[in-house]
Amino acid sequence: MTTVGSALAALSLVGAMALGPGEVSGQAQEATVVLGLEEVLRQALDENREVRTARLGLEEAGERVSEAWGNVYPTVDFSASYTRNVSPSVNFLPAVIFNPEAGPDDYIPVQFGADNQWSTTISVEQPLFAASAFLGVGAAGRFENLQEEVFRGTAQAVITRVRSAYYDLLLAQEQARLTGRSVARVEESLKETQALNDAGLTSDYDVLRLEVELANLRPALRQAENGVRQARRQLEVELDIPETETLAVEGSLATLDLSDPSANSAENRALLSLVGFQAPRDVLLERALEEAMSRRSDLRQFELTESLRHTEMRVEQVEYLPRISLFGTYLISAQDNGSPNFFARGDGQRAYSRNVGIQVSLPLFQGFQRDARVDQRRAVLRQAEAQTRLALDQARSQVRTLVDNADEAGLRAEGQQLAVQQAQRGFEIARAQFREGLGSQLELTDAEVALRQSEFNYAQAVYDYLVARARLDEATGLVPLVDVEPSTGS
Repeated sequence: MTTVGSALAALSLVGAMALGPGEVSGQAQEATVVLGLEEVLRQALDENREVRTARLGLEEAGERVSEAWGNVYPTVDFSASYTRNVSPSVNFLPAVIFNPEAGPDDYIPVQFGADNQWSTTISVEQPLFAASAFLGVGAAGRFENLQEEVFRGTAQAVITRVRSAYYDLLLAQEQARLTGRSVARVEESLKETQALNDAGLTSDYDVLRLEVELANLRPALRQAENGVRQARRQLEVELDIPETETLAVEGSLATLDLSDPSANSAENRALLSLVGFQAPRDVLLERALEEAMSRRSDLRQFELTESLRHTEMRVEQVEYLPRISLFGTYLISAQDNGSPNFFARGDGQRAYSRNVGIQVSLPLFQGFQRDARVDQRRAVLRQAEAQTRLALDQARSQVRTLVDNADEAGLRAEGQQLAVQQAQRGFEIARAQFREGLGSQLELTDAEVALRQSEFNYAQAVYDYLVARARLDEATGLVPLVDVEPSTGS
């Protein structure tokens, strides 16, 4: 046995060629853009198309406020006209006006107007009391506040989705890496077993079993590599990265230590720096609920919508009030005969008119339309109030669920971390016993499968924790780079 073990020592060098962290079998290093999580999130805020669209919506809301103020400011109108009377109008006057002896049916044609007529008017109107206009300004301001919160909520949703996509890519890379390492380990075991079989120390069945396992692992490796490419493409779409570039991300779920952040690499510390506030479960739940009630974006949107609906109802109600405005008009008119001479030749052909006044208008009856509009607005307001109450209950439930999920994933990661160490030790023992002829090929295969599964289970637990915390950040309204800056890892 010792001789066989020595002979196999050279074959064990193949194990040193196993894939290192972050490598994927058969996959070329094509990345041209390497980004950490914080860089990815900042690029998402700048380049994501949903964020851009929300920003344009906010700009539109600002212009609506300016438009609403236009109903409060004075309005100034200017008009000018020129008329060429090809055949000036003629009216008939009783001839008795000029000749007392004329008969009752005698008339004299009199031309009114000249060949050319000009008219210029400047009118000014200033609302003195227009309740609907002033309330309209308030409604526009509330709409702008709502759009600001919509923009904030959109940015939060995009950041959360991009964080999850980033973690998806890390998990896919981990799946591909672990599958690649399993392929390398099985290939190494197959070479060793073939050597033992050639020496008559193992059966053909042991070789066949490893060949079957290797044949099953290679398609799984290809599938895992496809999963990496798919996750990368999804993240590139979120960041609006052109197809000519390939994205690579920093960090490793397999080496990320949740229990001791300082023991992590710089890349993994950067991942943990974007996780929200840390606290024991009871304190975490209490604070998360408190923050959600005051900072959560969708709850703010419901409250602002409710306020906007109330203002819209008040706008309809004040339509019963009078409208008072001050007005003034300045008019210049002129006319002459013959060829046009701009605004005539003298004061005898030009006249001026100036007037100022105050106007009061009060709608008395409009066929019950106002009453119907007020009732419509009141019903919409009640709907908004009901939606706000429902959203509050749903938010509390979601926060509790996410706190539970994060807590469970963290505990699961702690357990799986120990399981990985034990599975690694078990695989080393099984491989050593197999080399010395003290163990079976079945035991070695089972140990390898257990190691691969435990490593992936740990990566899955870390992934679940990070995703739950990302969603909890959104649920509490404390999303990194939107509401808070990431903490610096030590």
